[in-house]
Amino acid sequence: MNWLQRYPREIQALLLASLINSTGSALMWPLTTMYVFGELGRSMQDAGLVILLQSLGGIAGQLVGGAMYHRIGVKKLLVGSLLINALALFALPIVSTHWPLYMLTMLITGFSSAMTLPAIQAFVGFRFASRRGEIFNTIYVGNNIGVALGTALSGPLAEISFPLTFVLNGVTCLVFAGYFFVYLNRIDRREGGLTIQAKTTKREGRALALLMNTRVYLYMGLGALFLWLGNCIWNGGISPTILSSGQPASHYSILWTLNGVLIFAFQPLILWIKRRFASLPESQMTAGSLFYLSGYVVILWIPHYGAMVLAMILATVGEMLFQPAMPAFISERTQANAPFYLGVSGGIAQGGRVIGPYIMGVLYDQGGLSPVAWLAVASAVLSCGFFVLNHRLQRSAQAG
Repeated sequence: MNWLQRYPREIQALLLASLINSTGSALMWPLTTMYVFGELGRSMQDAGLVILLQSLGGIAGQLVGGAMYHRIGVKKLLVGSLLINALALFALPIVSTHWPLYMLTMLITGFSSAMTLPAIQAFVGFRFASRRGEIFNTIYVGNNIGVALGTALSGPLAEISFPLTFVLNGVTCLVFAGYFFVYLNRIDRREGGLTIQAKTTKREGRALALLMNTRVYLYMGLGALFLWLGNCIWNGGISPTILSSGQPASHYSILWTLNGVLIFAFQPLILWIKRRFASLPESQMTAGSLFYLSGYVVILWIPHYGAMVLAMILATVGEMLFQPAMPAFISERTQANAPFYLGVSGGIAQGGRVIGPYIMGVLYDQGGLSPVAWLAVASAVLSCGFFVLNHRLQRSAQAG
């Protein structure tokens, strides 16, 4: 991994730990719909309901994680939420035969997993402030190498045992918790505390006052909401289409393996796009939504597996532009209040993952892939509109 050599050991360890955790997560999340639809024999509407509950937990987790960062500290927040997530994952094989308990456990996994997101993003933004944009992108790339590894293993493991994927995910989550416990304790002893956020700035304002500053988070959050709503087409439309057409489950996992490989391989292309067309995080989010839109249009026009591969390539480019830009934008604009705004914007964005799977499940049960693809296209158009509005507001604020 020569790409790691340009970073200090501290960052290398963080990136490798994130890669291990993302590999474990990728063992399960692409197969949730297949597990409910294929293994448990439930409808796509039920599969959408499970993902809806998991996403509701994710909204609450992001909001709580962002609000609690300064209250209880990054160590308790990160290690505690990762331990809860691991326990919930270990419980999934036991409760999966009891539908209400399975849904509740999925809600808990969504909550505990999402609590870690604003905490990790804020910690990275504070500790590596001078290189935060680069580090966010590198963590994102490393995570998706893990996604490529995990999804490559998920199909074969699912054919052996779906519960095995839950257990292995829980193991990697425990490893991640152990890493952060040791790492943050070392910083605490060496630097006399984890008050990293207080080195350059101090927090300002209460929650209500921070929420009134809608220009920082609202339109970007709504753009991300519609982006994630449209992205639910992969679970809510592509996955059941592949199964219903008699293709093996491995064809679906191949799409996500391709996604992870391209995120690593396409880095030169993304750097070129950023240099030539989208130097600011705001413009990168807008450009990303256009690539997502082009991918969904391909699925709508040519609903066959080859077109799905092309759509995944286009959507991957969009993802690479959008994903690192959002935390970089918040961290640069909000400084010490970044944990709060990361939680709020992430919670708004998670709303797309709440309503998307259920709506797409209902649409698929009624009309197959076509209405699902139409919804994805419409969502991408709305997403692009909100990102354009956000970009214009930021330019007018700087001009004023």
